[in-house]
Amino acid sequence: MSEHPTDLRETVRARYAAAAVHVTEGGVAACCGGPAPVEADENFGSALYAADQRDELPADAVAASLGCGNPLAVADLREGERVLDLGSGGGIDVLLSARRVGPTGKAYGLDMTEEMLALARSNAEKAGTDNVEFLKGTIEAIPLPARTIDVVISNCVVNLSTDKPAVFAETFRVLVPGGRIGISDVVADDELTTEQRGERGDYVGCIAGALSFAEYRAGLEAAGFADVEITPTHEVADGMHSAIVRAVKPVAAVKPVVDVTGVEAADACCGVTACCTPAEKADDPATTAGEAKAAAGCGCQG
Repeated sequence: MSEHPTDLRETVRARYAAAAVHVTEGGVAACCGGPAPVEADENFGSALYAADQRDELPADAVAASLGCGNPLAVADLREGERVLDLGSGGGIDVLLSARRVGPTGKAYGLDMTEEMLALARSNAEKAGTDNVEFLKGTIEAIPLPARTIDVVISNCVVNLSTDKPAVFAETFRVLVPGGRIGISDVVADDELTTEQRGERGDYVGCIAGALSFAEYRAGLEAAGFADVEITPTHEVADGMHSAIVRAVKPVAAVKPVVDVTGVEAADACCGVTACCTPAEKADDPATTAGEAKAAAGCGCQG
């Protein structure tokens, strides 16, 4: 990739900020963050949601839908669950999730773009939805404690990250044991090189940054995920597909650690405090975090 990761992130942020402003001012959202006023076609955007789902929400939430799929179609959300949407944009998936998990559940949206967060919060207010919370941050450093989320969803955002291993590791960290992901993303045929993917579309257009099927699977498994399934749904460019990605955090991946008060520590696993975060350290000062996790057979050894 010729452009510096920091520059790419700023390019992505600026494009989505412009899309949010465009919707707020009454324009049409651009396909996957593409330049306005290109309307989303059958491969991207709100057309991928059922009419009854679109009718549930404020018009601005629907208009700001820039994804390549409908992660809720496979997330199998249940009453009382806690859901996190990575790159929540105008909030369409967060608001739909909030209705499915009900008043005893909660839906979080994470986005790095102030304009999108403002739009999403406005949409939540219009929808009268109070079991939602929108957080500012990046998907490479999720601002939530470990083991606090039951389901992670995302709609055509992981491909925009310049550090996908960090995204997978952070997703694994915040999920409870047995938690799952249901992600819509663009995935490339395995035979396509990085250069060939770039020839089919740009980075902010959700094409150039896409992983191949094999790379996606390997990345999730390296983070500790099991039961990885990647199912293409429709082609968005030659050899590039919108796909549904499913995976599970094994129940055995995190072993409870009890602190001095007898209460299980929320951010500990396998003899390590702040597991899988930059602040992790072994409970036994005579060992390193890596040694403690390896000895315990911990699944999150990143």
